[in-house]
Amino acid sequence: MTEVKLFAGTKSRHLAERISDYYGYPLGDITIKNFSDGEMQIVINESVRGSYTFFISSTFGPADNIMELLLMIDSAKRASAGYITAVIPYFGYARQDRKDKPRVPISARLVANLLQASGVNRVMTMDLHAEQIQGFFDIPVDHLKSEAIFIPFLAKQDLSNVTFASPDVGGVKRARSYAQYFKRDLVICDKERRVANEVANITVIGDVAGKDVILIDDIIDTAGTLCKAADALLEKGASSVRAMLTHAVLSGPAYDNINASRLSEIIVTDSIPLRGQSEKIKVLSCAKLFARAIRNTHEYKSIAALFVEKNI
Repeated sequence: MTEVKLFAGTKSRHLAERISDYYGYPLGDITIKNFSDGEMQIVINESVRGSYTFFISSTFGPADNIMELLLMIDSAKRASAGYITAVIPYFGYARQDRKDKPRVPISARLVANLLQASGVNRVMTMDLHAEQIQGFFDIPVDHLKSEAIFIPFLAKQDLSNVTFASPDVGGVKRARSYAQYFKRDLVICDKERRVANEVANITVIGDVAGKDVILIDDIIDTAGTLCKAADALLEKGASSVRAMLTHAVLSGPAYDNINASRLSEIIVTDSIPLRGQSEKIKVLSCAKLFARAIRNTHEYKSIAALFVEKNI
């Protein structure tokens, strides 16, 4: 069988090492350094000719992480790698996936074009902000679901008094999948946003009186929306509010907002390394999920099988 090579981006090495451990194969030798002006130099220090090559790198800010990934892919292509997969646990710039006003970019499409132009053959990611982003690619996209991590975690707990909630209308489908799986109720927080990263008002649709509410979403950025949603739910009579979110962007005042909030717990994955610490934040690793997806890709096995709880 064709040899597998795993390489890590600088800021995603923490996750790549865990994936490597689960996969049972060491990370490849790659040198990534910067010139004094900030430009990057990539050197793959071992042969990748004809190999299945996987580059593991989330593309969170700064944009250098995207550039680094593109350069790694180009290096492998020019070294005659047999098949190149970009493993992007967090796909950055996915929040701009359509032209909703004049003179704005469709950033997700631009990033997709850049990845394909660099020579990648396949993309593997998790919980895209919008599933239609898969259609921006003309190559295979393996879209993994964090449900494979969160559902087994929740299944070990008493959910008899739990109600699931979406912090906005756009995330209803995501939250509904949890409510249906555990046969629990679903409520929706309808938010009014006047400027980016700032919520003016939240209306709760549904009954949460006396319930332990779990908010489900894909990204936590400044945590402003989440904290206001928690306040709105508690004001409607919820007993407690916690949240499960895939990607811990946690920028700006996020940690201050979380520590000052009425949220009892926030559960995230390690798709992005935490920038700080909070007693309220619990991290579940996505390494095992990606290791199995990489193995199934290499062995031509089903990726969809990983979405089944018993297989995780």
